[in-house]
Amino acid sequence: MAQTQLTANEEKLAQALYQAYTSQVALDMAEWEDLVHDDETAYRVQARLMDLKGQAVGGYKVSLTSQQTQDMFDSKEPLFGAQVFQHFVASPATLSLKDDLMDPLAEVELVFKAKETLSPSDSLAELAQKTTVAPGIEVPDARFKEWFPSLSKYLVMADAAVGGYVVYGTECDTTDLSMTNLTEVTTTLYHDGQEVAQGNSAEVLGNPLNSLQWLVKKLASQGKELTAGQRVSSGTFLLPPHLTVGEWRASFDHGFTDVKLTVE
Repeated sequence: MAQTQLTANEEKLAQALYQAYTSQVALDMAEWEDLVHDDETAYRVQARLMDLKGQAVGGYKVSLTSQQTQDMFDSKEPLFGAQVFQHFVASPATLSLKDDLMDPLAEVELVFKAKETLSPSDSLAELAQKTTVAPGIEVPDARFKEWFPSLSKYLVMADAAVGGYVVYGTECDTTDLSMTNLTEVTTTLYHDGQEVAQGNSAEVLGNPLNSLQWLVKKLASQGKELTAGQRVSSGTFLLPPHLTVGEWRASFDHGFTDVKLTVE
């Protein structure tokens, strides 16, 4: 897919997203939603946005990995967003609502890291051999006002899948878990010690490795690769609440460590 030939409107949207990203001044959805009408256009704007950021791509996030979220955004498949290296941070982490974020949510996910370049022909077992996996809290964050859940799918895609931050816990080899284990990881999300939500990895396309495989194939269709060291936040276990000030903790089973995020 050609990424370099943008129309004037596509360039205008990419520039506006970049300005919102750097200034933390949110855009009005209604002023922009008529500029992107298909996946190719939206991904082209996203690619230009990442060029404008001028930072190394640390990996990707995959969104719309459950039937519920696909229905919410009128989509028949997931979507992805490239994420800058500096926005993948190790747990425990601290983020500021004033300085780092705009209108964030809290998602609980598994985060894969490639040990070598992944291939679109890789089976799930091969992907497991080539990756590590960690528990994670992903923080989606849009450049649009009051975006969730009313932002159009194409603006979500253009805005790098509303990427914010990914906080990841201790990594282990993905092969330390069986295929069955990967479909049965459960989590509980807490805010200031109070349970907020529970979720299960089966919500992520039945198995988070399916999400990783989808991404690798989708990237290949655009002439891109997932390379060694890059991470993938593979999809939320639960419908995300708004991220507010306080102490957030995601607790996982199957031997995963807790993930901790302080929001100031």
